[in-house]
Amino acid sequence: MFSGIVEEAGKVIAIERDQENYHFTLTCSFIDELKIDQSLSHNGVCLTVVKIDKEKKTYVVTAIKETLLKSNLGLLEPGCEVNLERSMIMNGRLDGHIVQGHVDQTAECTQVEEADGSWYYTFEYPFDKEKAKQGYMTVEKGSVTVNGVSLTVVNSKLNSFQVAIIPYTYHHTNFHAIEKGTKVNLEFDIIGKYLSKLMVVNNLD
Repeated sequence: MFSGIVEEAGKVIAIERDQENYHFTLTCSFIDELKIDQSLSHNGVCLTVVKIDKEKKTYVVTAIKETLLKSNLGLLEPGCEVNLERSMIMNGRLDGHIVQGHVDQTAECTQVEEADGSWYYTFEYPFDKEKAKQGYMTVEKGSVTVNGVSLTVVNSKLNSFQVAIIPYTYHHTNFHAIEKGTKVNLEFDIIGKYLSKLMVVNNLD
């Protein structure tokens, strides 16, 4: 489980395809603190560390077909920046919101607007009425995870929303590389999903 507070943007060093799996080799500043079997969020996708090379300062994670279909990881290339976050420490502060690391779908950036020191990003995704009933949607001032970053929704619509990005987030995550046409990973709020599910179940009575 994560909080959506990205620690840093790591870099993809190499990608190896093995049948329908992708093995990603990445580097980051906290390699010496990683261990095998550790969970690490990559653009909001929870992946397991399977190999560490401390001499080369790299580690390897594997993404299977299901993950590649529902996320933007299959679009990564060597040199790409990836938002990284280690799992939450349960006795710490929850500075973002509860993030599972289970990406629901991708969205496309349709606009980036500068706003006197900050940036507004607009994202669109296909609207699915049945999915929306299950909580796969945004609400005004609610939480959403974009590429692993916990953000507050503004201008929420049926198939789109905006987020405002402060300079720190812009420079310390891969948001500075997001432009019109870029695909990002979305994870909708888990609390909203549970509430939506309860409403559906209650209506069955």
